[in-house]
Amino acid sequence: MFTGIVEELGEVVAIENLGDASRFRLRGPLVTEDAKHGDSIAVNGVCLTVVDTADGEFTADVMAETLNRSSLGALAAGSRVNLERPMALGGRLGGHLVQGHVDGTGTLVERIPGEHWEIVKIALPAALSRYVVEKGSITVDGVSLTVVDAADDYFTISLIPTTLALTTLGLKKAGDPVNLEVDVLAKYVERLLGRGSAAGTDLRDLDELKEMDR
Repeated sequence: MFTGIVEELGEVVAIENLGDASRFRLRGPLVTEDAKHGDSIAVNGVCLTVVDTADGEFTADVMAETLNRSSLGALAAGSRVNLERPMALGGRLGGHLVQGHVDGTGTLVERIPGEHWEIVKIALPAALSRYVVEKGSITVDGVSLTVVDAADDYFTISLIPTTLALTTLGLKKAGDPVNLEVDVLAKYVERLLGRGSAAGTDLRDLDELKEMDR
């Protein structure tokens, strides 16, 4: 479990093509200082398992499913990435609950600079739009952010100077893909109310829910 508060701006050192998978070697001295084999590290919001670590770098195997459902497949040696270690129980929850399980990818559409911040517009898949609400939380490339405006096919976020300087969101340009993870609580609520992520059926009758709760 993560919080979406990026700890380090890392870098892809090398990518080895393994046919139906890839092995990534990434540089991140901070996130590897206490990492060991089997630990998890979020890379642009994708939870990856550490294979080994050495000299401030770590390797992780990325399966075809992850490459197909995220923007990691577009990375190359030299790409900058957002890195975060899992949250520690008993610590402060600075962002929101993030699983590191990407729901889909969006596309950065427009950057609107302000005096002290920047508004960024991101297009998202129609299947995810129902989980995105004004003033709600969303994870973009592993960064926990608050939604400013939410529409059927896009949302906007406001980035402060710290986020622009310390994450890859300050480097993205129009047309770049981004990983999106919506609030898992919204998906659970939908499921419990009987819709399911793909069913598209009507909500259960409230009287039935009351009976189930007794």
